[in-house]
Amino acid sequence: MKGGDMHGYDPHAFEPFAVTVDLAVFTVRDAALHVLLIRRGQEPYRGAWALPGGFVLPTESAEEAAGRELVEETGLSDATLAHRHLEQLRTYSRPDRDPRMRVVSVAYTALVPDLPEPQGGGDAAHAQWMPVDTGRELAFDHAQILTDAHHRIGAKIEYTCLATSFCPPEFTLGELRQVYETVWGAALDRANFRRKVLATPGFVEPVAGAARLTGGRGKPAALYRAGPATALYPPLLRPEGRTE
Repeated sequence: MKGGDMHGYDPHAFEPFAVTVDLAVFTVRDAALHVLLIRRGQEPYRGAWALPGGFVLPTESAEEAAGRELVEETGLSDATLAHRHLEQLRTYSRPDRDPRMRVVSVAYTALVPDLPEPQGGGDAAHAQWMPVDTGRELAFDHAQILTDAHHRIGAKIEYTCLATSFCPPEFTLGELRQVYETVWGAALDRANFRRKVLATPGFVEPVAGAARLTGGRGKPAALYRAGPATALYPPLLRPEGRTE
């Protein structure tokens, strides 16, 4: 078949399959990494926990479907999610991943500032932020998608300034370090972290004359705000041997 020549093409010669989107959306709440999960209100896996998602409609792109499903299945408003950034993770296409039919899923992930409690909608009976390390069983192959997404966001804060989005407008370096420790699941050396952050151009900027008591009997900690940079050079690498 050359160019627009459709001669001899029979679409019925190929077994039909569906395309879905699945969303792994993370936030930091109460010093712990949380993921947005929904309890399924329909078969298959009725009552099971799963990632938000659904079928891509014939009139929309996968990106459009991802945004629509996030609104429909969580009950969060378009205004609340206006600044969300969903990044395509990968495609999952194992033939038996969905008991209904052959379904290929395009997965997206995002690390977003703390959002309100969601309310289930669409085919979701309930939606909730849950700690990532709860060990819950998830429907379909969503446990694998969640693992892959967790790894992706752990890498993303190595080379971008995204971590500052989870701090107050003015924050201490200890508060910034806590974001990294929460996402990576590893304790970081305070002095080494401080040195690397302050040596990275445009990562943070000091707030002149401002300080905050952080507990204990030491002097108040200096305050910083997010700098103009979007990428970190050199990257702020996670402790060696950690993969998430």
